[in-house]
Amino acid sequence: MKRDCVKTPFQTRMARRDFLKRTAQAGLAVAATGALGYFLYDPEGPGGTTGKSALALPDFSVPEAGKHIAIVTGTDRVKTVNAGLKAIGGIEAFIKKGDRVLIKVNAAFATPSTLCATTNPDLLAEVARLCFHAGAASVAMADNTINDPSSCYALTGLAEAAESSGVRTILPRDSLFQEITIPGSNLIKDWPVLLAPLRSATKLIGICPVKDHNRSGASMTMKNWYGFIGGRRNIFHQDIHTFIKDLALMIQPTIVILDGTMSMVSNGPTGGSVSDLKPTNTMIVSTDQVAADAAGAALLGRKPSDLPFIGKAEEAGLGTADIEHLSPKRINIG
Repeated sequence: MKRDCVKTPFQTRMARRDFLKRTAQAGLAVAATGALGYFLYDPEGPGGTTGKSALALPDFSVPEAGKHIAIVTGTDRVKTVNAGLKAIGGIEAFIKKGDRVLIKVNAAFATPSTLCATTNPDLLAEVARLCFHAGAASVAMADNTINDPSSCYALTGLAEAAESSGVRTILPRDSLFQEITIPGSNLIKDWPVLLAPLRSATKLIGICPVKDHNRSGASMTMKNWYGFIGGRRNIFHQDIHTFIKDLALMIQPTIVILDGTMSMVSNGPTGGSVSDLKPTNTMIVSTDQVAADAAGAALLGRKPSDLPFIGKAEEAGLGTADIEHLSPKRINIG
């Protein structure tokens, strides 16, 4: 005999419970799919960002002071940097009373200053002195070094120069970094940046040496901002010229100072021997970081067109590679 499929009350409750459970699971799946779609959705199209971490850093430039470049010839860094700053309007045109000045040094390597792989300590001390004389409330220096930070600052002489001139040394630590996306950047997306010192500063000065570089061809003012980047930043070497352009997009400095008193013409960026150096006896001071690097290229025996990052930065509207457009002040102080 065929039995009728009559469900007991218990079976009915179980069937209803199973139905509700399956319905809830389906709802969660739909919600999860929607959420995933939301996070993967790119309102700017391929290469864009959701804006979740997009952040334009402070613009430290002083537009009213104009775009200038001074190229000073001489062997004494203190004299040449003073002459260069005076030629572009004087430090007082840029640093005002109460300013909190951040100096981005190149302190990447634990090597003595005589090898010129890092910012010269005498140059740091003199620029700090001038900032304080102009009324700066504070001066600090920062860099996310490649070698141990304390060793780098000590062996380069920068720690001693900072202490003697009243400069606060900011050592990199996790709490000072924040993952951000630079609007318009190709590569700096949700990436850790040494943000805290930048946020607390009102003016930013970059000071770095002229160096050969085995990847980019040269390490100068725009490449110097690499020291604001955290994480496994060596991956950016795969597209180094675009990355340097992105660094220049990220940072709009007050002044850049490119020290070509002794240029590292080979085996950069670390060098390791005085045989890698050449006395080029030039100090470049500018409000245009692209122009500064274009001028610095000549000290390495190169043209701006030999260094693609210069053209990329110019195309992005970050400065000019034609230094004559800025009516450069050329000074020879012997």
